[in-house]
Amino acid sequence: MQSSNNIDEQELISKAQKGDRKALADLVKIYEQTVYNFAFKICRNKDRAEHSMQETFLSMVKNIGQFHGKSKLSTWLYTVVSNHCLMLARSQKKFGHTSFDDDEAFIDEKDIADWKVTPGNFTENNELKEILDEAIKKLPQDYRIVFLLRDIEGLSTEETGKITDLSIPAVKSRLHRARAFLRNELNKTFAYERN
Repeated sequence: MQSSNNIDEQELISKAQKGDRKALADLVKIYEQTVYNFAFKICRNKDRAEHSMQETFLSMVKNIGQFHGKSKLSTWLYTVVSNHCLMLARSQKKFGHTSFDDDEAFIDEKDIADWKVTPGNFTENNELKEILDEAIKKLPQDYRIVFLLRDIEGLSTEETGKITDLSIPAVKSRLHRARAFLRNELNKTFAYERN
């Protein structure tokens, strides 16, 4: 999430914090599409993504005065989106939330091929992108968020940790397990296609 001009964004934030409604509207406009896209990647549902986007911007409007600029505004928004999507999923039991922490046998790492490349690098090819997208849908949300932030959005381990309120080792562990799960899913797909 980057605005076209960081100085303009700082000015907008400052004005918004002083109650300038147009500045708030401009900030929403800058981040609207990115927030929706990220919410959709996590929620995998148009209505939930729209709801999360609305809640995110409502939080931004209410709490912009508490934003101290210690992180980028985009990092703050990723945090809010992630939290809203997770709360929404947990409140809807039918969503079928699974946690790797609850099921250590979910991935048997000895069955996983050792790839030199991460699943995120395959997104250039449309067919592989569709297969990867289907595999990402199967990730539990806690792991999906870490994978999306690191491998799709390209954020650092430190930024991902701040957004998800996880330690760096926890981010690395979830990312490793998410990648392993995705490799396993892709291997199954390719093995099926070869037969």
